[in-house]
Amino acid sequence: MANCTHDCSSCSSDCGTRKQGSLIKAPHKNSHIKRVIAVASGKGGVGKSLVSGLLAVRSAARGYRTALLDADITGPSAPRAFGLRDRATGDDKGIYPVRTRSGIKLISMNSLLEHEEDPVVWRGSLIAGACLQFWTDVVWDDVDIMFIDMPPGTGDVPLSVFQSIPLSGVIVVATPQDLVGMIVKKAVNMAEMLHIPVLGLVENMSYFVCPDCGKRHEIFGESKAAELAKIYRIPALSRIPVDPKLTALADGGRIEEADTDALKEVFAEIEHSREIKDYLGSN
Repeated sequence: MANCTHDCSSCSSDCGTRKQGSLIKAPHKNSHIKRVIAVASGKGGVGKSLVSGLLAVRSAARGYRTALLDADITGPSAPRAFGLRDRATGDDKGIYPVRTRSGIKLISMNSLLEHEEDPVVWRGSLIAGACLQFWTDVVWDDVDIMFIDMPPGTGDVPLSVFQSIPLSGVIVVATPQDLVGMIVKKAVNMAEMLHIPVLGLVENMSYFVCPDCGKRHEIFGESKAAELAKIYRIPALSRIPVDPKLTALADGGRIEEADTDALKEVFAEIEHSREIKDYLGSN
């Protein structure tokens, strides 16, 4: 609903968000967040952080007020990809996110640590609680689209995010290896169990284009994107190649300079999803 406050306790509407139950938490009282997209996978190392960052960059370039919540508390990487060294600030009203060069609002555990190399040695309940505080205690102000860079797996943090934050949809990230097919199913099943729409599949590290001859090589195996999408009845939205230039930009804190054309289909799905388009029509 266009006037949704994300507070199910005071609402009688029977909508998709309400199906997630009374565990839904309202964001900070000074935050107005229209849509939230989780970028998830059942395993680590597939490129969720890269996809999350690139989607945020494309969203900002399209003129949307964009935010990125790094929910990988023990392995945060978003600030480094955007070249951010500033720490988040706070006062009695709440915590304030840092901003990237293009104006993306970002919060990450590395935005709070004194040194980015400091480990977060916490048990699962503390990690999940910290992640939810990024939603409830951060003063996000007005946001059209928030992307959540999820940690791998289906444990405490993913469950807390899926149950407590009103997600508009999930983008599932995979790689071409056979093993990933099983992992994708876990992520899709989790989203379906909690009544969250799966917007589609992104296959990262899908192929490599030789800079000398221009030939495409599937160095990690034949693409499984179309096959997985058919099996699990979700759109195969994009195949991202292995690109040393993109890797260098992310490693160098310059991801905002990256070409996001590989994700244009993904963002088109986000813009045109029935769960989302009514909220963004005014933009």
